[in-house]
Amino acid sequence: MWSLSFISEKDFYTHVQDTIKKYGEKLESFDLKRFNKNLIDPIKLIFDKTVYRSSWEEIVSNEIFRQRDKSNNNDIGYFHQRIFQYIKNCHVPANGEEGGWDVIYQDDKGISLPDGSVVKTVYVEMKNKHNTMNSASAGKTFIKMQNQLLKDDNCACFLVEAIAQRSQNIKWETTVDKLRVGHKLIRRVSIDRFYTLITGQEDAFYQMCMVLPEVIEKAVNELGSSLVPHDTVIEELRSIAKDQNVESEDLAIAMAVYMLGFGSYSGFEQ
Repeated sequence: MWSLSFISEKDFYTHVQDTIKKYGEKLESFDLKRFNKNLIDPIKLIFDKTVYRSSWEEIVSNEIFRQRDKSNNNDIGYFHQRIFQYIKNCHVPANGEEGGWDVIYQDDKGISLPDGSVVKTVYVEMKNKHNTMNSASAGKTFIKMQNQLLKDDNCACFLVEAIAQRSQNIKWETTVDKLRVGHKLIRRVSIDRFYTLITGQEDAFYQMCMVLPEVIEKAVNELGSSLVPHDTVIEELRSIAKDQNVESEDLAIAMAVYMLGFGSYSGFEQ
C-alpha cells in the first residue's frame, strides 16, 4: 500500500524518474578527453593516491565521480522544487516567471505561521544548503522578499533550505547595506517544516524520505542499462603508460597523468 497521503504513487514515481533523467549527459561515459576537459591537477591526484593509499583505478574513479557530482546539485534542486507541483495548493512557476519564485503556496482558508500571523499566500525561494548564499546574495533575496510584501499585504516569504542547520521556521534576519534587518513575514524554514505546513502532517518529509530509496531503485531498474556508463579513462592511461620509457608501471601511469596537465611544460614536452 502507498503510504504518502499528500502525493500519489504515480506522481511521485514520475517525479523521481524525471529527476533521474535530468542527470542526462553526466551519465555519459568518461574517456580521457572528457576527463581532462577542464584540466585536472596531476599533483593533487598523485598526492591523493599516495596519501589515501589508493590504486590508480580508485583515484581515477573518485575523480570521475567528483566531476559528475559537481553538476548533480542542480538536479537534486529540481527534485526538491518540482515535487511541489504535485501537492495540493502548491504551484511551481516556470523558470523566471511570476517573480522568479521557486514555489507559490496558496490557501484561501488561511496559512497560519508560528508567530500567530495568518496569510493567504507564501512565496518560496529554495536553496539546497544553508551555506550556499554569500552576504550579497542573501541581501538581494531579502530585498526581493521585502518588495513582494509591499505588493501583497496578505502574504509571507520563505527561504526554504533542504539542508538546514536545524529543523526550524523562524524570522529570517540578515544584513542589507551593513544593517541587520528582519521581518516576521520573511522567514527561514527547513524543508521538513515546509512540508509540515503545506500537508498538515508533522512528519511528512520523513515519510517521503522513507519511501524514496525503493522508488529510486524501481525507477533506475526500469531505465536499465542507459544509466550504466562505461568509463575508459584508466584503460587509456595504461595505454599511454606503455609508451613511457619507465620500468615501474606506477611511475609510468604517473607520467601519463602528468602529461594531462603538463604536456607542454619544459621537460615534459620531450
